[in-house]
Amino acid sequence: MKKLVLSATAIAFSFFLQAQINTPAPSPFSKTEQKVGLTDVTLEYSRPSMRGRTIFGGLEEYGELWRTGANARTKITFSDDVTVDGQQLKAGSYSIYTKPGQQSWEVFFYTEADGGGYPQQWDDSKVAAKTTVETFQLPVDIETFTITFDDLTSNSANLGIMWERTYVAIPIEFPTDKKVMESIESAMSGSPKANDYYAAATYYFSEGKDVSQADKWMDKAMEMTEEPAFWQLRQQSLIKAKAGDKKGAIKAAKASLAKAKEAGNDDYVKMNTASLQEWGAK
Repeated sequence: MKKLVLSATAIAFSFFLQAQINTPAPSPFSKTEQKVGLTDVTLEYSRPSMRGRTIFGGLEEYGELWRTGANARTKITFSDDVTVDGQQLKAGSYSIYTKPGQQSWEVFFYTEADGGGYPQQWDDSKVAAKTTVETFQLPVDIETFTITFDDLTSNSANLGIMWERTYVAIPIEFPTDKKVMESIESAMSGSPKANDYYAAATYYFSEGKDVSQADKWMDKAMEMTEEPAFWQLRQQSLIKAKAGDKKGAIKAAKASLAKAKEAGNDDYVKMNTASLQEWGAK
């Protein structure tokens, strides 16, 4: 009889394993990878939905610590040191906790990144950075909790958090300029190639640095390039225009225009034509 019971139990257990039903998670996991300048950022979090509930001031009470998502801790990972509100976050992973308020939120980057929900005991010494950000009211409901990377530049981004009709933006600064300037100095102290001069010139131009130096580097790049492409000549024309060399800008733009026509690139044809008109070319 005992063997019969054991056999029946084994059969039932086997049937249970085969008959498991997969259902969607109510707060699905999301992983976002974003490049900001030269820094890799990875964000991992779970996304609950409103489902007719009042969120802030209801499900999530004002002034109470929130894991900023659902399930496991919301985790952000940086490949380089970054800065939040003047405080340095070393390269690595952090969990993000918040205290939502009606007018502003407190935001905490916590060094204990892994684990579920909340720490067993909050430890202020593990708060690597803390800031307060203003809330903004959205015109429509955001049904599902969402974290985004907004207002990207080479050196900064806003970590945007939105749910219900609330949006907050956490400014983060990245060490892009420092890394690029170090690489430029290193390249220029050695034996720079045409591509090095071109990259340095376009970076100086795009970041509003010394345009005179950018002009010299671009001239050097074009001298070392046997057949400059239309997009390279376009950059040269823009740098010369900013440097006050209108004659040189027109010459480079005309060369870029001719090559763009040969390549059948209508966008560059339009851009060069507009610039030549702006600069009074004949």
